[in-house]
Amino acid sequence: MCETKNFLLWLLQFVALLGLLAFILWLTLRPKDPSYTIVDFSVPVPDNGSGQDNQNGSLSYTLEIVNPNRDSDINYNDIFLLFYYNQDTIGEKTITHFHQGKDKTTQIMDHVNANARVWKALVNAISNKTGDLKVGLMTKIRYRTWGIKSKHHGMNLQGRVPIGSDGKISGKKKKIKLRNASKKWRVRLT
Repeated sequence: MCETKNFLLWLLQFVALLGLLAFILWLTLRPKDPSYTIVDFSVPVPDNGSGQDNQNGSLSYTLEIVNPNRDSDINYNDIFLLFYYNQDTIGEKTITHFHQGKDKTTQIMDHVNANARVWKALVNAISNKTGDLKVGLMTKIRYRTWGIKSKHHGMNLQGRVPIGSDGKISGKKKKIKLRNASKKWRVRLT
């Protein structure tokens, strides 16, 4: 540090150094948002000749939640998953609140009972190889870093899941990462 004879200039340098140190500390300790990915998804599609009633069905999914923080645990409130086909809700699921440790990955495997009217339209679309679902996720989380809990942070995410004729995720990407929801979806999900 350079020498100064003026006390105010020295004090200004000291405050600037403290501010820079606080900013660097804030950048290194600020927690990152968890990532949510649909790693497996399936719609049981009946065989055409089986005569199976396709009025009621269920969607099976595996949701992977990754906490990328080495210094912060995450406490999740209830997670609401909504599944849409076109503009209609095909089903919804609530995952109860839980705690996730530092730098951990959690996989949740479950199924959603489908709305009968929308289910029939989805199965018809999948048999024509045009099935496309939308997934919405809403929750609130709290970080705990060095024993100090943060305020609640809202998560409002969405993703598009293309479904092939086999009832599974189609395309090159077999994992669907959920991203921030658009304004249209925010209104739809809240």
